Amino acid sequence: MRPAVGDNGPVTRVAILGGGPGGYEAALVAAQLGGEVTLVDRDGVGGSAVLTDCVPSKTLIATAEVVSDAAESAELGVELGHDSVGVDLRRVNQRVLALAKAQSADTTAAVEKAGVQILRGTGRLAPGDRIVVDDGAHEFVADVALLATGARPRILPEAEPDGERILTWEQVYDLDELPSHLVVVGSGVTGAEFASAYNALGADVTLVSSRDRVLPGEDADAAYVLEEVFARRGLNVLSKSRAASVRRSGADEVEVALTDGRTVRGSHCLMAVGSVPNTEGLGLPECGVALDERGFVKVDRVSRTSARGVYAAGDVTGVNMLASVAAMQGRTAMWHALGDAVSPLDLKTVAANVFTDPEIATVGWSQAAVDAGDIDAVAVKLPLATNARAKMQGIRDGFVKLFCRPGTGIIVGGVVVAPRASELIHPISLAVEASLTVDQMARAFTVYPSLSGSVAEAARQLHRRD
Repeated sequence: MRPAVGDNGPVTRVAILGGGPGGYEAALVAAQLGGEVTLVDRDGVGGSAVLTDCVPSKTLIATAEVVSDAAESAELGVELGHDSVGVDLRRVNQRVLALAKAQSADTTAAVEKAGVQILRGTGRLAPGDRIVVDDGAHEFVADVALLATGARPRILPEAEPDGERILTWEQVYDLDELPSHLVVVGSGVTGAEFASAYNALGADVTLVSSRDRVLPGEDADAAYVLEEVFARRGLNVLSKSRAASVRRSGADEVEVALTDGRTVRGSHCLMAVGSVPNTEGLGLPECGVALDERGFVKVDRVSRTSARGVYAAGDVTGVNMLASVAAMQGRTAMWHALGDAVSPLDLKTVAANVFTDPEIATVGWSQAAVDAGDIDAVAVKLPLATNARAKMQGIRDGFVKLFCRPGTGIIVGGVVVAPRASELIHPISLAVEASLTVDQMARAFTVYPSLSGSVAEAARQLHRRD
């Protein structure tokens, strides 16, 4: 199929299915590069990241952080005048949903301003380079197509959500009152974040973990710190426990049956047991788009699928399911498709963050990879308890860990466990991306006193004099 011809020569017709970070960022790049871009979106530009996932959850967590800071501020000499700090969950969730809606509106305006046509509906691929929307309500031809349809919460047959007491993470914002006892099933990132937040907001929380610790995919030292904090704050973690079923018990209670025969009762249950890709009804088999064994779209490092002219980005690919990665995949796809300079996606430079309290931020090679011999690296870990600014702020949990190559001192990874670790990881992320050495990191000025001073101090301790 040849590109359409416009007033200034050939124009590449680009179709993007899905308006999440992978989709709208791809649309902006394609429009910038002169493409004729049509974005087909069903739920609202921004996708689940803006409407039901990242923006809402982190807004809820922001409120939880304020409550937690206030509750633990006595040692700083703060007198609140009350025995405890409470929240009005109805108002909190109203704010959550309002901010999500506003962010979606802002993103929509930016996409439209770039000249992108937005079609509301559900699109699918069809033979002959066609895009069909809402089973024929609209149909057009595209030279390049990007699949960015995302993923949805995994539903277990024995734990069907009802939107009232048994919930997915997309349904918690309909609650008007704080759960008296929330049972969270799943100890990955989503489960840990919501468990941390609702514990801070004042709910009794039980976290059911099928593994021997929370956050099994994260740095073990970081997970240990978080488990200590959870225990201190009264959050109950049931490790090596697997939920067999979840059902309603009366009007205001749920019953979580574990595979070992135990039962956990609570007022609500949040299911956080992973995601499944939105690939149904997209015409993928007919158009030659291959899926992996888990049902995610297979892509290479420039986001190409197995079908000519078809790319994919975001959670539908199952590649490091982060909004930042989705956005980069979408941009990369368009840079490649429209002939601009492009670098293949390098997952070893991706910075990630778990928004618990404290936060856990990581980038580059991990401790597990070092221990397994996947990379030769040395490490240093500095507790924040020795940092002057941390003492001033009453921070007693967390650390900074850096990994570097022996001999060269090139920084290859790092972990930060701290309040706002998502901000503190950036200098380490820059170092990993640019292959900076620990000496270069150490020679850069930091403010005194500051938490970032611990990053520079870790770098100084990794200095080797040959």
